[in-house]
Amino acid sequence: MPRFFAPPRDIIVDQVFLDSETLSHLRVLRLRPDETFIICDGEGTDHTCVLHTCPLDGELAQIISSAPNEAEPSVDCPIYLAYTRGERMDYAIQKSVEMGATRIILFPSERCVAKYEAKALPKKLARWGKIAEEAAKQSGRGRIPAVETAPSFKEAMIQAAEADCPLFFYEGEQERTLRMALSPKPKSVSLVIGPEGGFADQECDLATQLGLIPVTLGKRILRCETAPIAALAGVLLYLED
Repeated sequence: MPRFFAPPRDIIVDQVFLDSETLSHLRVLRLRPDETFIICDGEGTDHTCVLHTCPLDGELAQIISSAPNEAEPSVDCPIYLAYTRGERMDYAIQKSVEMGATRIILFPSERCVAKYEAKALPKKLARWGKIAEEAAKQSGRGRIPAVETAPSFKEAMIQAAEADCPLFFYEGEQERTLRMALSPKPKSVSLVIGPEGGFADQECDLATQLGLIPVTLGKRILRCETAPIAALAGVLLYLED
């Protein structure tokens, strides 16, 4: 069923105001007035709707039923991604949203190949936010994870350490596995993923001092765009029913 997001202010009692972008998509889909689609309020509720009239003439949808979204993870999982280049960054953000990340925080790291100037970040963030929104629609999410930046590696680690279980995925760690780190079951898990060249030893030392837990993803070295998918899949497989 087609799926769209609308802010709560556009949902009034049993009707939804449809913005121009949603109307444009409905025109492409050629939905008839009696066909249903989902409008999600971005706060975890799905509204099944029909058009008052055809999308060429109307801007309102009628809500025929509402229900809690069932695709949101039961555990809060913000993911921290070191900057990477172009399509790799896009892919990592897209797949992190599909896998269940509740927030995405991008940060600089010593071995990052990609360098983003402060003046270029607002435009980049707008683009990455759009990628997150489209991934949330495609995967049936009830919320659109925010895409943000941390000004430094240290600040990113301080934020990540606020979770019940802050995980620092480090290729130099050989002993501590996900299963070991996730017992007992936490309410929130932050996942920190490094850049193409991996984390420097001093970065791991600082992260550990700030309270993060170094863990391994196994014997194989994963690409920076593959690691967040594997990490989220492992965490949510272990923690969710």
